[in-house]
Parts: sequence; C-alpha cells; structure tokens
Amino acid sequence: MTNLFEQNRNYVLGDQDLEIIGDRDKLAQWRHKGMGPAFYKLGRKIIYRGADLNAWVEAQRVDPSIECA
Repeated sequence: MTNLFEQNRNYVLGDQDLEIIGDRDKLAQWRHKGMGPAFYKLGRKIIYRGADLNAWVEAQRVDPSIECA
C-alpha cells in the first residue's frame, strides 16, 4: 500500500494536501452524508488523521484486472 498522506500527521480543513481527495465543500458533503474518510470533530474544527486518510484511499482502490461478477 502506498501512503498518499503522512501516517502520523493530523490534517485540518484548509490543508492543501487534502485537495487530492476533494475540496472543502466535497469533504463537507461527505461528512453530512456519512461518507468519506473518518474524522474527528472538536467543536467546530474538523481533523483528519493521516492513517485514516490512507486507509480510506486504499479502500477506494479499483483494480481493473480483477473481473467483476
């Protein structure tokens, strides 16, 4: 598994690195719908852990060589 995010780093909204998975509005939509990567909500601050982001990214992986049923 390739890590797109630093495992031990915390990311907050506005971090440029989060743009790789979606902009601020897209992340807000996912949180509202119960989708997207795991996050912490501390008051009004949203925090994503690098390890959680990497796990979510890996779960989104599509391998076209695997035949779909």
